[in-house]
Amino acid sequence: MKVIGFIGASGTGKSHHALDVAYDHHISCIIDDGLLIYQNRIVAGRSAKEETNRMKAVRRAIFLQQEHAQSVKDALDELQPDQLLILGTSKHMIHRICEALGLPEADSYIRIEDVSCPVEIEKARTIRINEGKHIIPVPTMELKPRFRGYLLAPIHSLLTRRNQKAPDFEHSVVRPVFSYYGKLTFSNEMLEHLIIHRLRQVGGLAKVNRLRIDKNRESEGNGLAVFLVVTVYYGENLKKLMSTIKKGLQQDIEYTTGMSFEILKITVRGVVPR
Repeated sequence: MKVIGFIGASGTGKSHHALDVAYDHHISCIIDDGLLIYQNRIVAGRSAKEETNRMKAVRRAIFLQQEHAQSVKDALDELQPDQLLILGTSKHMIHRICEALGLPEADSYIRIEDVSCPVEIEKARTIRINEGKHIIPVPTMELKPRFRGYLLAPIHSLLTRRNQKAPDFEHSVVRPVFSYYGKLTFSNEMLEHLIIHRLRQVGGLAKVNRLRIDKNRESEGNGLAVFLVVTVYYGENLKKLMSTIKKGLQQDIEYTTGMSFEILKITVRGVVPR
């Protein structure tokens, strides 16, 4: 199976353009926000837009729940598509989805800027910010029995379509429950406490000398970069210890906050006896 990633920041019109992109590249299967869509029908998964808050929505979108991921795996095994289009805010997000579903890494990437002009992208952003509207690339009649958020209306063209020869696919406009909750932010202090709590459970660490948290400047999403300076106990297997730290921090940060954990840099300052 050939995997193609469709990348763009949140609210830039990926879901609206997904069916046109799939049509142009002869792709029958799309993964978007937790749903597996085949020939304009939902065949497996559950929409992240049904979740009650943004943290749960992110976890749903990257298939952190095993039962959710397995349902999509089973459907893909049955369909056996030649190509699969996966929507995400970054290459890292596409990688996380492929990892969760046991898929090969993306063979190529298409960016929203490749299929939409700056004016249309800004229009999509304005609609998302001011009206809280999201698009799911399936007909309203297909979505209605499944969706538990606020289903607003079907549309055929909210933005200018790049390929005028492609079929006029119907999309659904929704307002997720979490869009009413306002903006959720996490302070660095809260993140530091979360990280320290996890590190205290790692037996091979003697001391955390320094901790710095920053945004991943190379990411278009909400990816985090964590920088650690630590002291370890003598005799520890450093490779195994670093892997334990990485997995633990990634699990805690992504599950608790919904933010992607993209960069971890660890400097070992010293070694001490137990």
